[in-house]
Amino acid sequence: MSGVKANRNRWLIALAAVSIHLSIGSIYAYSIYQIPLQETQGWSTSTVTLAFSIAVFVLGITAAFLGKYVEKYGPRKAGLAAAVLYGLGMVGSGLSVQLGNLPLFLATFGVIGGMGIGIGYISPIGTLVEWFPDRRGMATGLAVMGFGAGALLTGPLGNFLIQEFSVAMAFYGLGALYFVLMTAGASYLAKPTEGWVPEGMQDVDNAEDEAKSALSGLREFTAAEARTSPRFWMTWLIIFINVTAGIMLLAFASPMLQQIGGATATTAAFITGYIGIFNGGGRIFWSSLSDYIGRTTVYAVFMLIQVVAFAVMPQVVGVWVLAGLMFLVITCYGGGFACLPAYLSDLFGTKEVSAIHGYALTAWGLAGVAGPQLASVVLESTGSYTNALYVVTGLLVAGFGAVLALRWRIGKLQGRDVATTGAATAND
Repeated sequence: MSGVKANRNRWLIALAAVSIHLSIGSIYAYSIYQIPLQETQGWSTSTVTLAFSIAVFVLGITAAFLGKYVEKYGPRKAGLAAAVLYGLGMVGSGLSVQLGNLPLFLATFGVIGGMGIGIGYISPIGTLVEWFPDRRGMATGLAVMGFGAGALLTGPLGNFLIQEFSVAMAFYGLGALYFVLMTAGASYLAKPTEGWVPEGMQDVDNAEDEAKSALSGLREFTAAEARTSPRFWMTWLIIFINVTAGIMLLAFASPMLQQIGGATATTAAFITGYIGIFNGGGRIFWSSLSDYIGRTTVYAVFMLIQVVAFAVMPQVVGVWVLAGLMFLVITCYGGGFACLPAYLSDLFGTKEVSAIHGYALTAWGLAGVAGPQLASVVLESTGSYTNALYVVTGLLVAGFGAVLALRWRIGKLQGRDVATTGAATAND
């Protein structure tokens, strides 16, 4: 039985998702504001970093609690709400800087902007899984590639606006631009019509079978069941550690390049933009690869690569050697996000994947506080990032252990027969 013709082009749906993620991904270029805000406002490093940490924390909490909203009202309304919130957050940030009002800056950039990012991040994901049941890793990787590439646009453009005008004008201009991009993308988002299947999938039953858990022997879970299962919390810990490592670099890329590598502010700003290429490219590369070698294997590779990179960073000489290590780490950071929706679909099925994804992103929210604040505290107490890099190295070793434990857990569950699996509880 052939599927009903869809009323959207699924590749344009993916492009719409990219336009939303490209906009909210501008948070990854936040380090370009670090020194200008310190110099013009007199705010300390930890204070400036606090706004970034609040934004990442709020986006994680928002994604967790509003996943049901996205499921209920659909991706278009959710995407438009995200556009309004993120636009207001950016413009409000410009106003707060112009007024020299720190609490207002924390509220606008951190809280309002963070809510916009959280809703905008999850709004297209569940929809893409439905449009691409045949290539879910590639599809979700393509969307969140835009999020990772956000710094590519914001890095040089934001630095130009800061240098030529002011920090406040940078927030105003970028806020307006991102509102337009997000509104355009959200306006095209829609779920496929009932019964639709992509070309090459012969019938609805085949599509539904492939949409369920891709790991043999694992049944579909509701969001409530998933969040009480041991394998969910193992996955949560892996994401927390992976994000803590990457987000520390993202928050301090520019000043680290200047302090450790000896880069100028302009060179550091452009390298920060280049980071977006690897953040975005890593997402599509690793997520596509995960469709072939398995997502558990990919997460193990992430941890091993980063253990070596973080251990070596304090000893490097030269800005481009340091930049190369940062680029490598950021591919793993971005890849971790890109593989996550597909991995959750593998582990728990697609029944309520948007809500489960939202719960998992609380790891991002907490890591967004842990990583940057750890670096800020160490920097202000020692004047160097070295000890912070070594602490993260230890965390990544623990992360590799968590991946091995999850692999063992999955193997144990897959060893059960079908009857036992069908009767399993959320304790799976």
